[in-house]
Amino acid sequence: MFIGTGGTIASEMSEEGLLPGLMPAQLLRYVPAVADLCDTGCTQLYDLDSTDIGPEHWLGMARAIRENYGSYDGFVISHGTDTMAYTAAALSYLIQGSPKPIILTGAQKPIGFDSTDSKVNLTDSFVCACAEGIHGVCIVFNGRVIIGTRACKTRSKSFDAFSSINYPNIAVVRDRLLTRYITPECRETPVFYDALNDRVGLLKLIPGADPELMRFMLDRSDALVI
Repeated sequence: MFIGTGGTIASEMSEEGLLPGLMPAQLLRYVPAVADLCDTGCTQLYDLDSTDIGPEHWLGMARAIRENYGSYDGFVISHGTDTMAYTAAALSYLIQGSPKPIILTGAQKPIGFDSTDSKVNLTDSFVCACAEGIHGVCIVFNGRVIIGTRACKTRSKSFDAFSSINYPNIAVVRDRLLTRYITPECRETPVFYDALNDRVGLLKLIPGADPELMRFMLDRSDALVI
């Protein structure tokens, strides 16, 4: 199943600049190779710049996957790059132990541009979604397959935008061929969660920081990570 949420990959030029607008079925027309890999159902959940995606949208994605889990062998989500790592981490905790792959991907340039990474990233994502031994939530980007809780966007201009932090890439994709290094653990049946607490603050302390910052955040949070 192919789930669209917007992002650069689905953007088109408008009077206001680049704006998300392409639907999942329209994106697939740019990558006919996907039809050789699998039969794909499509749904458009959101049409957003990823900077506007937050907890309510993570719950919506998890709900869409749960409702369709029995009908598909894998899931691909197109997403903007700025907050893709946050979404991947959130989905990793909302959908735990999935034996089916849940792949997030996107692009640094829109799919309609001549020099775009969109087509390769989409094709690689469906290769992963169809592969044996790929489980749970992952980001697929520039040939890297990164477990959802380890991904971080480390480059804003390079096509090689994401890195795996303190953990190796679990696989790589080159020319539609997947080489698997690590097989993530999974359950026979995933555990879905349908709620999360969005009142958890994160405070990075620096020398000379005003202690009132901590008090300010504690007054507005149920928990604080320092």
